[in-house]
Amino acid sequence: MTQITQMNTNKKYLWRYCIINKKKDNKMKKVLTIILLTIVMLNGQTPSAETILKKIDENMISKNQIMTSSMIIHGRRVSRTIRSKSWSIGDTKNFTEYLSPAREKGTKMLKLDDKLWIYTPSTDRIIKISGHMLRQSVMGSDLSYEDMMESSDLTDSYDAKVIGSEEIDGKQCWIINLVGKTDDLVYHQRKIWVDMKLYVPLREELFAKSGKLLKRMELKNIVNIDGRWYPTKMIFKDVLKNGEGTEFVIDEIKFDQNIPKYKFSKAGLKR
Repeated sequence: MTQITQMNTNKKYLWRYCIINKKKDNKMKKVLTIILLTIVMLNGQTPSAETILKKIDENMISKNQIMTSSMIIHGRRVSRTIRSKSWSIGDTKNFTEYLSPAREKGTKMLKLDDKLWIYTPSTDRIIKISGHMLRQSVMGSDLSYEDMMESSDLTDSYDAKVIGSEEIDGKQCWIINLVGKTDDLVYHQRKIWVDMKLYVPLREELFAKSGKLLKRMELKNIVNIDGRWYPTKMIFKDVLKNGEGTEFVIDEIKFDQNIPKYKFSKAGLKR
């Protein structure tokens, strides 16, 4: 009798164990299903890196533009401001004239494809910037001449991949990692934080081939200009250089303007 009672008790506990574990299994299956569905939904909502870069180009690159800007260079002790006006066609042609201060006034730069010239009124000479000279700082700023020569079409030079997301200043951003397709790039690797809503970069980090961080850039004051979202303030920091960085502030910018052809000739440097 005792054995029969014990057997019935064991069956009872075994039945309860099966029911409880079945509930746990069902609960676990539901949790896993939710996780998998969430992953699928997130993957479906995240565009490819190429799509994101294309949308950035639609905002940042124009047929041509005329811009007046201020470059504020924060040194270790003092800061100074250099104002300039530039005329650009895509990212292949650019003519820049420095307006102030007096020491820089009249200095002009011309970029044609992969060539760069600079004219200084004090010497009345036109000098071609090439080779190691391209690594030099522009007017003592955190920008080099190489930075000015970089193509803005990243998809041709880099393999891109979305590697995550992060919030910057209350804005959700995709993080895109770019690795150079060739070894002759100024920056072999780049990391860009892109506003999910406006498709504008808000932060960028630039690396050497060794993986060493070289420069940081922040883009701020995003405004709508002629139907495109555009940053009107950029902060550059060469991490290998002393100082507090360089601010580049756009005072005025106009897109799709009529620009005279002489602006993009060497003769125009002495006009």
